[in-house]
This record gives sequence, C-alpha cells and structure tokens, in this order.
Amino acid sequence: MGTISSIAKGRVTAAVDSAGAQLMSLTLDGGEYLWQRDERFWPRCAPVLFPIVGNIRNDRADSAQGEIKFGRHGLARNYEHDLIARGDDSLTYELVSSDDTRAKYPYDFCLRMTYRIVDDALEQEFYVENTGDVTLPFVVGGHPAFNVPAPGDDADFSAYCLKFAKAWSYTSPTISTETGLLDWQDRFELLDDSDTLPLTHELFDVDTLTFEDVPERTVTLTGPAGHGMRVDFDGFDYLGVWSAPNAPFVALEPWCGTATRTDEDDVFEHKQGMMLLAPGESVTKTFVMRPF
Repeated sequence: MGTISSIAKGRVTAAVDSAGAQLMSLTLDGGEYLWQRDERFWPRCAPVLFPIVGNIRNDRADSAQGEIKFGRHGLARNYEHDLIARGDDSLTYELVSSDDTRAKYPYDFCLRMTYRIVDDALEQEFYVENTGDVTLPFVVGGHPAFNVPAPGDDADFSAYCLKFAKAWSYTSPTISTETGLLDWQDRFELLDDSDTLPLTHELFDVDTLTFEDVPERTVTLTGPAGHGMRVDFDGFDYLGVWSAPNAPFVALEPWCGTATRTDEDDVFEHKQGMMLLAPGESVTKTFVMRPF
C-alpha cells in the first residue's frame, strides 16, 4: 500500500491509493459503495488496467518493438503512481515509463489517472500520452467492484440485477478459467429482448461476463431497496461484469479492449480494441460512477 489521499464534495467522498492509483473508497452520505478488499474473495478494490485488459496468451506477445511480458491486466496496477495535482474534489496521479516498465512493455508513455467528484458522482479519467518516437499500442480499462448489498439495503445477492437503457438481446463469449482467453465462437445467452439481467452467484461460474456495444454505454446495479450504482462509460466499447465465487460484490468494468481471443495471433497490435497512438499524441477516456 502506498499513500492514501481523500477528496470530498457535497454528498460524496472518495479515497485513492498511490499504489496503482487505485480507488479505495467511494461513499454517498457516509455509506460505502466500493468493495473494501477481503483476501478470502479478492484483495483489490478497483485496479487500473493498462496497457491491456485481461490476459494475453501465456503472458506474452510480440510487438513492433519486441517482446511484451506481463500478467493479467498489464502493469499499471503494480506500480507506485505520483500524485501530481490535488484539489478538494480531485486527484491526479501519473505513471511514466521507466527502465523497469520497458523491460516488460518496450514503449515510452505517460499515464495520468484523475478522480473528480462532479454532481454527486465520481469521474475516473484516463489520459495516455505517447512520449516515445514510435507508435504506442495500448488499451485502458477500469475495474471498480461495488458492495452487494449496497448501503441501506440488506437484501440477498440474488435480489440484485443489472438494468440497461433498453431491452436488447446478447450472448456473451466464454472465457477460459485456465488461460483467461475469450472464445467468441462459443457463446451463451444473457439477455433475450430484456433490459434486466438478474444476478446470481452461479452466473459467474463462467468467470467474467463480456459485453460489447452496451446500449447507450450505461449500466445500473440495483437492489430491491432502490440503492446501487450506475456506471456511464461513453467511449468504452466493452463492459466486463465479474464477481468472485460467493463474494458480496459485483465489478462493473468499462474496457476499451478485451483479453486475447482464442482466434487471435500473438501480435500485440492485433488485439481486439487496440488503440495505436502516434508519437506526441494523447487520448483521454472517462467513465462515471454514480452511487444512489
């Protein structure tokens, strides 16, 4: 654990750890909505995913600059991030490439994470700049997990559901619990012309549910008492939904890309959703967590 810093505005407070620039707390009116870590289930809260989401095959890939070697979700979550700006309602962290990161990911970059309270919600902003002289391949993603039940509710996990902006039909690709790779040819039905997905622990026996092109890029986790979390993720084409076995949380994960597909090769630039940033260019991606 690094240094934890807190911000507050109106009804919302948040805390972030400089280790991994990980969100550690998100409260509304004093009620804690973010999963508070428990090694019996999952020892993290909301890791930052960069420069990959999920797994690459056998933890390695080839790239234009040489071999890439790292485990699930890349490397940003494993490094100390510098707090470079803070206000009463915002925090900005920075991770820049180093000899150590280049040994795993042979590219130069600047990653800034900003957490900002706006209108009783928390924005999580990714800023990526290519500080090198070659094209930078990467994706980003969030991984916040939320308490189930939410504050003000004592309902069972199975009384919760995901609500979408409109009725739609969707089949999710399967994911291997051994390799973490996605099989987009082997799919299972999650929604059939419905805006509601009831939650059960058994739903996550397949590991992560992977959604593509979610209507209006919004999803709401809600229970019978009317409390929960809405996540708006314009600019993110994918959404992961995950819970550990019998755990009292659900992670809602906006992603720009996905884990390696079983039908993909091992060229990093070929990964689904990969962004390619020219030298000197930058990109910003933001999603919003709104407790209620």
